[in-house]
Amino acid sequence: MRVQVEVTSALQDYIAEMSLREPAALAALREETEQMPGAIMQVSPEEGQFLGVLVRALGASRVLEVGTFTGYSTISIARALPAGGSVLSCDISSEASSIALAHARRAGVEDKVDLRVGDAVGVLTGLTGLAGRADRRGSFDLVFIDADKEGYADYYEIALRLVRPGGLILVDNVLWHGAVLDEAEQDSETTAIRAFNEKIREDERVDLSILPFADGLAFAVKR
Repeated sequence: MRVQVEVTSALQDYIAEMSLREPAALAALREETEQMPGAIMQVSPEEGQFLGVLVRALGASRVLEVGTFTGYSTISIARALPAGGSVLSCDISSEASSIALAHARRAGVEDKVDLRVGDAVGVLTGLTGLAGRADRRGSFDLVFIDADKEGYADYYEIALRLVRPGGLILVDNVLWHGAVLDEAEQDSETTAIRAFNEKIREDERVDLSILPFADGLAFAVKR
């Protein structure tokens, strides 16, 4: 028997009131980002806080993020890292990344943030030891993927090489505001997410769970 509470707006407000602890540095970043085009790409304060809790719960010290945008999730992760920990985050936009770096500096976590600007596949592939670069395969405790949806399958495959056994790959937006259930929705992003969800469902290399938190989060633990 399935029992699930319907999360109404009123209940969501209650959850935020009871648990959300948004620091001033992140509130300032959120407010600035809300005035920008594409502000919808910013994670919610609740999701940012969840990422920080997850980093601490896992004892993660090396985190990889695909999709920085203006850095709300990046800074949330960095604030939760132990001394000597780091989050390597990549994004295609130099403008958004510069905002992220400026706010990481203001939040006092610049030393824990390694921002890379460029095509994500290229950045991630460069971490696998190709072209004479340092080989980071198996070195990350956690990978957070929240970027262009058409690239999810490629990012996931490379992430599997980069995360350690027992490490977690966390993928955002896998329910895509419910559009995954609407067969009338056949745009490239929706079809890519459907295909990605089917891919990880059959992937014996990971243990899997999908939770209806935020816009849907997939948890894949590397075996």
